[in-house]
Amino acid sequence: MLLSMTGYGRSEQLIGDKTFLVEIKSLNGKQYDIRLNLPALLKPFEFKIRNLISDQLIRGSVECTVTIKQNGAGKSVALNADLAKHFYISVERLARELNASTENLLGSVLKLPEVISSSTEVLTDEQYGDFERILQDALNAIEKHREDEGAALEQDLLLRIANIEKYQPQIAGKEVNRKVRIKEHLMKILEEHVGKEAYDAHRLEQELVYYIEKIDISEEQVRLKTHCAYFKEIVLEEGKSKGKKLGFVLQEIGREINTTGSKAYDLDIQRYVVQMKDELEKAKEQVLNVL
Repeated sequence: MLLSMTGYGRSEQLIGDKTFLVEIKSLNGKQYDIRLNLPALLKPFEFKIRNLISDQLIRGSVECTVTIKQNGAGKSVALNADLAKHFYISVERLARELNASTENLLGSVLKLPEVISSSTEVLTDEQYGDFERILQDALNAIEKHREDEGAALEQDLLLRIANIEKYQPQIAGKEVNRKVRIKEHLMKILEEHVGKEAYDAHRLEQELVYYIEKIDISEEQVRLKTHCAYFKEIVLEEGKSKGKKLGFVLQEIGREINTTGSKAYDLDIQRYVVQMKDELEKAKEQVLNVL
């Protein structure tokens, strides 16, 4: 089963007098990259949180945001009275010198930096354990989303490979007549420009055999069939992260299709090659989203 790198998970629960909201979003990316937005209360546990997320999501561009809402009693704060007095006296003196109003002076002073600050509250280990369960719920939600997206990706990718495979018997049907037509065409050109009696027929036959072997596409078609079978095998095997491996196999599939096209010298086969390339490009676009 395939997993997508795209997903969204959300979990919101109450711990004591605080409501914790965890939101996780992920998009495709070549490696694992995370942007973690934590409130100060959780900063001491950032390393644990990062490890928990990376162990489960493995790959992709991830954004995790945690917000805390205070319930009931207001959030405890600390007032730096000495600093407030210093600011008040200094600003009042400046106001008198400028003949400015001091009507709302105290309210303005209380808004200055570090006059009022949040208390140094921290989570206990037990409270962090409760938070971890909230985070795990959000991770489970995004995993479910990735599974649903992955099922759709799997169906589409297998369809693309099946479409490539269906053109192979049609190419094989054109192969025998293609060689005959190329041989006849070359002999006709030679006879027209050199003359039928002016060349060594035995030597010509040897050269034609060599040339026909050079443009033979049977080996490419055998390898293409093998690569397609291997691609389907990877899709169905156990494991989470398969996107990179599938991408490498698609490169090999593309190589055999391109070589077939360059050696074909046949209009009908070229048309099948174009159809194969179209299916391959669609598969490449989709596999970028696979974990």
